[in-house]
Amino acid sequence: MKRRDFVKQTSKASLGIAALGMYACKNATKQQAQEAIIEDKKEADLFFKISLAQWSLHNALFDKKMNNLDFAAASRGFGCEGLEYVNAFFKDKATDKAYLKEMNNRADAEGQQNVLIMIDGEGKLAHADTKARLQAIENHHKWVDAAHFLGCHAIRVNLAGGVNKVDAAKAAVDSLEQLSAYAKDSNINILVENHGGFSSNGEWMSGVFSNVKSENCGTLPDFGNFCITKDKDRNCLEAYDRYKGMEALLPFAKAVSAKSYDFDANGNETTIDFMKVMNMVKDVNYTGFVGVEYEGKRLPEDEGIKATRDLLLKVGKQLS
Repeated sequence: MKRRDFVKQTSKASLGIAALGMYACKNATKQQAQEAIIEDKKEADLFFKISLAQWSLHNALFDKKMNNLDFAAASRGFGCEGLEYVNAFFKDKATDKAYLKEMNNRADAEGQQNVLIMIDGEGKLAHADTKARLQAIENHHKWVDAAHFLGCHAIRVNLAGGVNKVDAAKAAVDSLEQLSAYAKDSNINILVENHGGFSSNGEWMSGVFSNVKSENCGTLPDFGNFCITKDKDRNCLEAYDRYKGMEALLPFAKAVSAKSYDFDANGNETTIDFMKVMNMVKDVNYTGFVGVEYEGKRLPEDEGIKATRDLLLKVGKQLS
């Protein structure tokens, strides 16, 4: 069975393996899913691999319709190969080796690769207050250790907390160098996503990474996060041009996030030119995982994930 045929069949099926509810393929066995992925990759010879960002399922996770341990089966059900975790969904388990071992067991059972952990809520790494910033660096250590235990290649961090652009850049460089030094022996990369504030300014980020010397430090360019400032209702007040932003971030990329919001009748993202962005990704010779990260509101999460995955496959086949 070719993956395109598998996708057509499973998209018509309700997604419902026991604990996953609607988030895994009802009529496809695990073996069929894996064979479909392998055959389609051979046929397409994509220049990248597809992972699933856990945030794509944040509604289901927050609503307790699934839990963190269900994520590996969900990813396989969607035809992805890698897992991008969000620490919020196992926040108290960073040092729980038994729990982390079970995460590894689930990933192995589903033929999935643990890729990275996205870290939030552990402090601001560009904080204007040095004491608070140093504490934030230390808070991230346990997640470096957890990522190493899980066999991930990276954690994603945030460069928040700055007030002045110049001072924030200096603080960011120092934090990244210190955290990268801690992570080096564990073979963990420290990655920064454009995630609001100064980090959504491509020029600022390029300046930061031009001054970072650690080889295990880089960026995680996100197709959609280029809003620098928002109002109290989270409407964007100041945005950076997404294509200029991707151009600035991609030379330092060690991971890529295919953010999506909505799709037209032809399956194209309505606000982001996936062909243009993925061509930029290819131009920097990036061949790693590209994470499906659906963040829209119109489509249910499962449909948004499939639409994003299908668009990546379509564009990838044309570019490969």
